[in-house]
Amino acid sequence: MMLKEERFEIILRELESRRKVKFEELAVLLAVSEDTIRRDIDLLYRNGLLSKTRGGAMLREKDPLTFQDRQSFLTKEKDVIALKVQQFLKDGMTVFVDGGTTIWAVVNAMPLDIRIRMITNNFSIVPLIEKFKNVELIFLGGNYESDLAVTSGITTCAEVAKYNADLFIMGTCAVDPALGVSAISATDGETKKMMVQCARKTIALASRNKLYQGELFRVCSIDSLNALITDLDSNDPELNSFRNKDLQIV
Repeated sequence: MMLKEERFEIILRELESRRKVKFEELAVLLAVSEDTIRRDIDLLYRNGLLSKTRGGAMLREKDPLTFQDRQSFLTKEKDVIALKVQQFLKDGMTVFVDGGTTIWAVVNAMPLDIRIRMITNNFSIVPLIEKFKNVELIFLGGNYESDLAVTSGITTCAEVAKYNADLFIMGTCAVDPALGVSAISATDGETKKMMVQCARKTIALASRNKLYQGELFRVCSIDSLNALITDLDSNDPELNSFRNKDLQIV
């Protein structure tokens, strides 16, 4: 009988060559039950070695670490998300936006005549705001993190707490139906937590490579979100595990 570790090696090798596999295919290949394969996939997923999909698994794709590298990563997906966000932005709103290259795409796609107050720790969007003559920008102080192009820390969180926002548009590192939203950086995660607390409504942005992922630092549960915006069609079966959670999927 094949050892569990041997199954893991074969599953990962299949993913490397095919990028996506189904439970039933692996069950036939390894001569075990689909329940055994599901348990194997769950364990490999919890260890960050693959992404789960409906009925199978796919090769995990990680964003490059630095903001500068991430700007050229998944640009089409970010543009799709950016356009979907625009329906949530209304004149007169006070809006939190945090770090990330998807947030940059959202701001860049806003109507030039929009009238909002934007509160952010995202250094990369500051040059963009110049073209929006009716946007009031409030920049949050704190310690500058060059890899993420954001300010963070105690000062940033204290400044967030001064405001009541109508909407928080949150960039994400990882979103999972059970684990919720999680972050790679503890300080970035704390900023997000505070913005969730101080906003009436929170929408999370996640390209498909961030779905069914979990990082070390917990931000919030799925129940804390009002909407999840991805580059997938809202009816895509890959999003089924996020349904029936009082969550708008866009």
